Amino acid sequence: MDLTRRRRTSASPRNLLRRAVKVPVWADLALRLGAAFGLIMIVVMVHWFDRAGLNDSHDGQISFLDVVYFTMISITTTGFGDIAPVSDRSRLIEAVIVTPIRLAVLFIFVGTAYNFIIKRSWERFRMAQIQKNLTDHIVVLGFGISGSEAVAELIARGIAPQAIVVIDPDEARLDAAAKLGCNIMAGDATRDATLIDVQISRARAILVSGGRDDTSILITLTARHLAPDVPISTVVRAADNEVLARQAGATTVINPVRFTGLLMAGSAQGTNVADYLSDLASVEGRVQLVERPVDPAEVGRPLTDLASGGRGLRILRAGRPIGFWEPGAQSLQPGDVIVEITPTGPSA
Repeated sequence: MDLTRRRRTSASPRNLLRRAVKVPVWADLALRLGAAFGLIMIVVMVHWFDRAGLNDSHDGQISFLDVVYFTMISITTTGFGDIAPVSDRSRLIEAVIVTPIRLAVLFIFVGTAYNFIIKRSWERFRMAQIQKNLTDHIVVLGFGISGSEAVAELIARGIAPQAIVVIDPDEARLDAAAKLGCNIMAGDATRDATLIDVQISRARAILVSGGRDDTSILITLTARHLAPDVPISTVVRAADNEVLARQAGATTVINPVRFTGLLMAGSAQGTNVADYLSDLASVEGRVQLVERPVDPAEVGRPLTDLASGGRGLRILRAGRPIGFWEPGAQSLQPGDVIVEITPTGPSA
């Protein structure tokens, strides 16, 4: 995909379904609490070394327990007044050292409460609303070279970025997908829970490009289990794995290596063949391949006489392909699926 198309695609706000956290929740919480208690211990030690400047109105003695008690009521700004700094040095320590630490501890606890209660609750609610409304969308499992090219082509063909969900474990790839305006989720596409989160059973189509053939086949198997009726297109690079991908449930198996070989072979037989094949594959060409159901007005017509004005190439009838030269193409029937070549613009 050239850079021109990428520049034409406008960026939209990031639609994040779920972000894989770099630090586990329990570890994040432990770090916050550890920092807070570490600061509290610093104040305890400062008060202990300066205990001579404190006055206990109860018994006049300052024990270590009294220091801990005074530190806690001081940090929490409770201030019962039974223990108080009386010397100038103690009051200076309270103003210069203890007060900034007190504010830092309060910020840690307030930030923790916001992050783990308010923010996470809101994010869960927002994510649930987005997921609940996902339907008739396109799920792209893997945003590597093939996946990103497919998404860019879909957007160029008029598919709204908001109707595309990209799942990939790599943060940099997700950032690139988000800049295109797609919904994104950081996760493992081989796991049921990840695909269930994006309502895969209600998707329009599933595009699988896991980067490795074994990963793509496993993703396809998982997706087919959860979405038995959704078309799945899977990319594999080894010819031996094409059969395995189909057995895993792929509706369409795409081998980029084989397609590259077709282009190279075509260019060897004529300089225009490879260009025309590329033209057909991309919406930026003068013509494009379109697959669609037969229009009721076309029933009974031959494949060469389509209402769209395109050139009919093939009919898929009851799972059987029929070429334009075969007798079955002389009369279109209800339920037929047509593959045709159409111009992409008025100048085509």
